[in-house]
Amino acid sequence: MKLKSLAFRLFATSAAWTLLVLPIAGVIIYRLYRDDVQASFDARLEKLVNSIAVDSMGGEKAPIAPANRYEPLFEDFHSGWYWQIKPVEDGIAPSLASASLGDAKLELPILREIKPDANGARWMGSTGPAGERLRMVEVIDSPDSREQTPRYSIIVAGPVDWLESRVANFLTRLTIALFLTGVGLVTVTLFQVRFGLLPLRRIEQGLAEVRSGSAEKLEGELPAEIEPLQDELNALIASNQEIIDRARTQVGNLAHALKTPLAVITNEAREDKGALGAKIAEQAEIMRDQVNHYLDRARVAARVGVIGRATPVQDVLEPLQRALERIHRERSIAIHVECAPDARFAGERQDLEEVLGNVCDNACKWAKSRVNVVVSATGGRKSPGRLAIRIDDDGPGLSDEQRARIGKRGVRLDETKPGSGLGLSIVTDLVQSYRGSLTLARSPLGGLRVEVDLPSA
Repeated sequence: MKLKSLAFRLFATSAAWTLLVLPIAGVIIYRLYRDDVQASFDARLEKLVNSIAVDSMGGEKAPIAPANRYEPLFEDFHSGWYWQIKPVEDGIAPSLASASLGDAKLELPILREIKPDANGARWMGSTGPAGERLRMVEVIDSPDSREQTPRYSIIVAGPVDWLESRVANFLTRLTIALFLTGVGLVTVTLFQVRFGLLPLRRIEQGLAEVRSGSAEKLEGELPAEIEPLQDELNALIASNQEIIDRARTQVGNLAHALKTPLAVITNEAREDKGALGAKIAEQAEIMRDQVNHYLDRARVAARVGVIGRATPVQDVLEPLQRALERIHRERSIAIHVECAPDARFAGERQDLEEVLGNVCDNACKWAKSRVNVVVSATGGRKSPGRLAIRIDDDGPGLSDEQRARIGKRGVRLDETKPGSGLGLSIVTDLVQSYRGSLTLARSPLGGLRVEVDLPSA
């Protein structure tokens, strides 16, 4: 998944939203749970203090010890759960405390001027006899309703660590649950993006098959949202083919329309034995060569870049090798071919045959005994590939000056060799028409090396 891909954008957006929402939801759930546990803890303390107040304030002048039917931990020494009954003003009045408190004393919230809530209870945090943190609730009550009866502070305290341990355990479980949920959502998002964009991958593969020539159009059923794209691409491919066919037809018609008048002019000029007739015949021949040359270039230009045109290079080289070895059998020319099996030329077969035929035939004419042909392909389905064709011979080779002259149209360095001097020029035009290149260099075999670069399918 590349950074600039549509799949990455969809996945990153969804994953970022998931990773943003889950922590926010976790914080909200944690706070709600913590508040709920706090309220439950406070309600428990308030219930205990009210129950102890009812049981202890039943005497006429002094409080009585309540029966421990509320919390067993009141009996465990320094358990963190304590109750205490202590007079507020009268220091002589008796005080009572739970067994868990021992000889320790709890601080009175009323003496710290803490205001009571709507139910008359005062809440305060404090430290217990064992150094633990406590949350205390205090109510003020008297054994009877007479004004002269001393008031008593009734306190119940509970450990804050118990409250925080429950909240911490919940936070741990919540974190694990949200983490697993996040991983699951991100995984599902990745699958959803891959599955949702799968038709685009099929479009990509279909276009690669059309471009390589293994298919003529995009086929297969696609989702309703992408089906119009398939139809438009198929229409574009068909329109491109129609334009190419029309151009070929026009080039062929033009060739027939020009060749016949030129043939008539040439024949009439040859019947005239004078200087004028010879001059006209000469210029008519030049015109015919030029017409053939530019018609060939127009024909090649009409074929270059046609979608779906692909020619296996090995299928062209094998019959060419056999033909050239038969032609030069008397000179015992050995042609060694090394071609990648997946090498495919992005163009017409006859154009590749013309390029390879001219270059290999020229190498055989000058070679002493050996010609090497090596073809390699680079690139892939997602990038435009190139064909590298290298032809070496063990002939006399060419100097730098001769290599500069040999590409010119009609130039021949040795009149004893058969040919018109147009072969390499035609090859150069063909290669340039396919946006390729042709270079000449010295071969390791001692002769000439011809390197041709062409588009690969």
